[in-house]
Amino acid sequence: MALADRQFAEARRQMVLTQLRPNKVIDEQVIDAMASVPREQFVPQAYRGVAYMDEDVAVAPGRFIMEPMILARLIQEAEIQPSDVALVVGSATGYDAAVLARIANTVIGLESDPALSQQAGQTLQALGIDNVATVEGPLAAGLPKQGPFNVILLAGAVPEISQTLLDQLADGGRLVGVLRPFDAPIGQAVLVKRSDHLFAQRVLFDAGTPLLPGFERPAGFVF
Repeated sequence: MALADRQFAEARRQMVLTQLRPNKVIDEQVIDAMASVPREQFVPQAYRGVAYMDEDVAVAPGRFIMEPMILARLIQEAEIQPSDVALVVGSATGYDAAVLARIANTVIGLESDPALSQQAGQTLQALGIDNVATVEGPLAAGLPKQGPFNVILLAGAVPEISQTLLDQLADGGRLVGVLRPFDAPIGQAVLVKRSDHLFAQRVLFDAGTPLLPGFERPAGFVF
């Protein structure tokens, strides 16, 4: 193993020890997934040295991959099963999808930026992660023709959760993400569970996650 690879492997180990385990991440399959995906491969070369900091990392203007602890806690709350089909809304360079792919059966990464979507596909292929499909399209619309999904992960904050996305959950499905009004400095991570035509929402914790683009005018029912 090259020196840089050993350094990144140690950074992943430290991420687990200092960011995840002390912050209520106890699900071993989530920890194993976060410990196995090379986060540095999903950020620009110039930012690889800070890939494992406890911060969101910019990957393009206005785009980012979420802080490791926030992502891990959201995935943990989603209670992903090995047979699940998951949708990542705002998958950017594909990191979140790659982590989910270690747990779920199939993952679809929805991305509105063509360059990011292409980059995600190339990185995932290079890493041999073959149970993720990357799709280009508007984030707020989701992928109704590909649903329903057992899990929907919002890979960034949104001001409201539309009925359009909730309707793409399977019965028993879970949506996790961060709700953050445009004028608010911080948001709240939430879990929404579907039971037939009912949707139960629970606030999980505070999160200063940046907003995703494309949700300026959310349509439909707001939970």
